Amino acid sequence: MRVRSRVFEVPEAPGVPDALGRLCGRHAVVALDSAAGSPRDWSIVAFDPLAHLRLLETIADLRRVLEVLESEPGDAIPGPFHGGFIGALAYDLGIAGERADLTSDDPWHSPRIVGGVYVDFLVRDERAGRAWLVLGEGDLDGRRPLIERRAEILSALLSPPPPRARPAPVAALVRHTSAVEHMRRIEDVRERIAAGDLYQANLAHRSTRAVRGHPVDLYLELRARNPAPYMAYLAWDERTAARAERFPRGAILSASPELFFEFDGSTARTRPIKGTAARASDPRVDAEQAAALLASGKDRAELAMIVDLERNDLGRVARIGSVRAEAFPRLETYASVHHLTADVTAELAPGRDAIDVLLALFPGGSITGAPKIAAMAEIARLEGEGRGFFTGALGFIDVRGHAAWNILIRTLIWRPDAGGEVSFHVGGGITWSSDAAAEERETQAKAAALVAALEPSAETRGA
Repeated sequence: MRVRSRVFEVPEAPGVPDALGRLCGRHAVVALDSAAGSPRDWSIVAFDPLAHLRLLETIADLRRVLEVLESEPGDAIPGPFHGGFIGALAYDLGIAGERADLTSDDPWHSPRIVGGVYVDFLVRDERAGRAWLVLGEGDLDGRRPLIERRAEILSALLSPPPPRARPAPVAALVRHTSAVEHMRRIEDVRERIAAGDLYQANLAHRSTRAVRGHPVDLYLELRARNPAPYMAYLAWDERTAARAERFPRGAILSASPELFFEFDGSTARTRPIKGTAARASDPRVDAEQAAALLASGKDRAELAMIVDLERNDLGRVARIGSVRAEAFPRLETYASVHHLTADVTAELAPGRDAIDVLLALFPGGSITGAPKIAAMAEIARLEGEGRGFFTGALGFIDVRGHAAWNILIRTLIWRPDAGGEVSFHVGGGITWSSDAAAEERETQAKAAALVAALEPSAETRGA
């Protein structure tokens, strides 16, 4: 399919909340939302994808999806995405080419891949406060001429935003693994580490709650509570989900602070998070907690293990001698927590591309543990169910082969059953020096913003 892009600057540069509110009625809307934190560069709201994904089985199948799009010279497109695949990958896809028993279906039987090929999208420069509408022109699957689509979409973007409805919880939050059981599992991991079976495993537990309201409104509550640099919203239906017979319609609402990887055509970068401390309302106490995290031997060791794992994974597709660890460790501060991070970069070997990077790194080492296969086997044994999209990834690979993906943590999964229900996981990396009670408290710190979004207060409704 040959596509030429046309670019139109949008007056008044609507932000992601307004754009989502005005465009959420279009097909398969997705937002890559740099809401706060660092880096805060570009946001994208895409809609009306071209390609359907029903028959996809693996990450490697994305090559077939991208092959449907052939770019012709058109207008210069601002921002990192120039049209291509945007979607989400479930953790339960597992490691490419490795044992299939490392994962299983999650309780909701989530599809393994959702998304599509997008050539119509709004791109916003968050630093400059400018926005552009990018529309594809060509043989576009029978859709209406560009001039008609442009008028319709600009009219929607420039109209008053529709009133927001407050999402309403209709039942109590259900935690599916008790604190006592989660701490028992942590001790089990520690015993396996002591026996030499692994070094670290990321252990999580799941909660659900019935909630009434449109998923966009729920996403905007989450955004107001916990803005982050790699937030995302993605809605799917049976045309934009692979093997989704038992979960044909849903949405991903992510407040992720974590970059999985980005690729600019030559350099790949992954940025694992390891080490968490809750924020404090008192600035002095907050600064002390951040300093203690940065000085924590346990957390620095945990990060070092994952940096080493990521170096090895990235080395599978890198030019020999090009893999580098950078800025170890770096403290990053978000709305509800402090984190430790580090960057691992590499130049790709000849003949390698963004899909090769995705295959080499997925799922991210920061949310499995090390060694990766042993950690995933331990996760499967103790958690006893698949994770669905939690700790999978959401992002894009465009027509140039550039890519950027987050890791799906701090994420709500919405389904329309019985008026609406959400599911979320929280967890953390377990090492020999982990204290079970402290690890349990860390999961609650990570859950706080998710729980708050499900119980919105009046002051966030207009945010």
